[in-house]
Amino acid sequence: MADKPIRVLLVDDHQVVRRGLRTFLEVQDDIEVVGEAGDGDEGVARAEELRPDVVLMDVKMPGTDGIEALRRLRELANPARVLIVTSFTEQRTVVPALRAGASGYVYKDIDPDALAGAIRSVHAGHVLLQPEVAGALLSPDDSHGGTGRGPSLTEREREVLGLIADGRSNREIARALVLSEKTVKTHVSNILMKLDLADRTQAALWAVRHGLTR
Repeated sequence: MADKPIRVLLVDDHQVVRRGLRTFLEVQDDIEVVGEAGDGDEGVARAEELRPDVVLMDVKMPGTDGIEALRRLRELANPARVLIVTSFTEQRTVVPALRAGASGYVYKDIDPDALAGAIRSVHAGHVLLQPEVAGALLSPDDSHGGTGRGPSLTEREREVLGLIADGRSNREIARALVLSEKTVKTHVSNILMKLDLADRTQAALWAVRHGLTR
């Protein structure tokens, strides 16, 4: 099924933004825009109806915002990967979005080709944060002297965690560290358990906040 296009749903309250995204994405051979929504409520309903692979979601929308819509999609166990595309850069916006289950967070001024790459990346299971977003996640305390060791992480687990934050898949981590993919999966499971985290997105967020990114 490698030639099957990535099915994308656009959720943004500005019709001009949706139109611009659709115009660009429809010329991508491997991406298909399957629908649009103008707010969070409609976005959740359309995601349940259309079952897209990736949802491009704005944060600030009238009524149900993007973060609440994200939470509802996770509660419904909707498998779509959600890529936040917004103009809001504040930590108080970025962190809740990632904790709610976003697979990535990019700004609306992202280069169009980079946006297409971001869609492909989150669809492949990677966690994607633009460098500016990673910087926004660092609190003053975290940016000075944070070691990222955690209470019981081994050096190898810290290496794996840093690569998760870089958006690497288990296969890519295995190649980078010359390990088997099964061993990497074990390290990832141990990291999530030790840090009491739910998924790779939360692990990436933890790594960024504790200085484990490159």
